[in-house]
Amino acid sequence: MALTPSTLDDLLSGRAVPHGWLHLPQGTDPHTLVTSLTGRYGVPRTLVLDGFADPTADEERGAALLALLDGRGVTVRAWVHGDRWIGAGTAKDAEGEVRPVLATVPRQERAPLAVVPGECVDWVERLIGITGWSAPPRRPGIDWAATETRLGTRLPADYKRMVETFGEGAFDAFLSLNQEPWTDLWEDGLLAWAGTEHKNRYCWRPDGEDPDRWTVTVQTFDGEDVGFDCSAAEFVCRVLVDPHHRFTMARYFDTHWFSSYRQDA
Repeated sequence: MALTPSTLDDLLSGRAVPHGWLHLPQGTDPHTLVTSLTGRYGVPRTLVLDGFADPTADEERGAALLALLDGRGVTVRAWVHGDRWIGAGTAKDAEGEVRPVLATVPRQERAPLAVVPGECVDWVERLIGITGWSAPPRRPGIDWAATETRLGTRLPADYKRMVETFGEGAFDAFLSLNQEPWTDLWEDGLLAWAGTEHKNRYCWRPDGEDPDRWTVTVQTFDGEDVGFDCSAAEFVCRVLVDPHHRFTMARYFDTHWFSSYRQDA
């Protein structure tokens, strides 16, 4: 089977995989299948390797895919995308023959908790829960001191944790996290830490000596500056789940995820 983009679209549409999983023809290369899906959905999670399932898999780490394959998986990689898990690799058929396989299953999102007034919220942990993130930190051990020296300013701790945790990629394949702040808006007094496909820039206006007290300013594609009294991680959480937020993504996606562009930097 030739794995063209249109073929993958058909396979993932639900029409070709009516029961959640499908053995593909023997001529299908599992490596090419996984590579094609990685190009679409980012770095996968390994659910099964050489027949051994990941013992840490749970509702937020692909357990539904393992249940669907019912112990037949040989090598299975998995991606979170929207409201489902996508799995690909190899699995045994009813006769015990190892064949290429593609599987999809709905994903249950951990409902974001309401914020109690006065509650001290770890917004990075909240973001991990909202996106169902389960991979190890993508960029641990970054030399932030060197980055901050180069920029001439310290950076907020929540932003540094987001970069260390998620690495290079985008929330809902839309909101891209800068791996270090962009300085091209310094003339406007802004430091950009993220952006979107609509050319909005998510920034800080670095007023004051304590970067953890910096709030967010959005510079829109048409040059308007819109301020929000919150940190970067809180801003991302609210954009993802609050349908009434001015820059909400909740109108377009009911379930949220982070697409990794590469394993590390």
